[in-house]
Amino acid sequence: MARPTPELIEALRRTAKKLKDGAPYQWGNMGGCNCGNLAQELTKLNKDQIHQYAMQRYGDWNEQVDDYCPTSHMPLDIVINEMLNAGLMLEDLKHLEKLDDRAVLLRFPIEKRFLKHNVRDDVVIYMNAWADLLEEKFLEKITLPAFTELVLA
Repeated sequence: MARPTPELIEALRRTAKKLKDGAPYQWGNMGGCNCGNLAQELTKLNKDQIHQYAMQRYGDWNEQVDDYCPTSHMPLDIVINEMLNAGLMLEDLKHLEKLDDRAVLLRFPIEKRFLKHNVRDDVVIYMNAWADLLEEKFLEKITLPAFTELVLA
């Protein structure tokens, strides 16, 4: 599971909001699909740039992730690297593209766990649930000092 970073949590929420508000979504377009929309937020590239980078090699996001090489200097590998730097793991990209991370799906009632990977509304609720999960994990790591005495002056 992704490293819970504020940058990633906010990028997931911004992506979900943009999709909900009507941002371009096309599951068959590498820059406009589930991963592509998140990549736009994390890299500040637009959908056409991401798609163009992806077309320099074969395959969808799953295949691109399988072929990822951090030292290749292939444009999409640079995009993936930026996404990893934000806290994602390679497996997260595969799960996002299919909306099938078990930890995220368990947050939904059983009858709502069968999301369609290419349906905008399902992507929105998945990203929001994932952001909530990551935020909870992030907050678990924060400890506040214990105040055992209150001294009044």
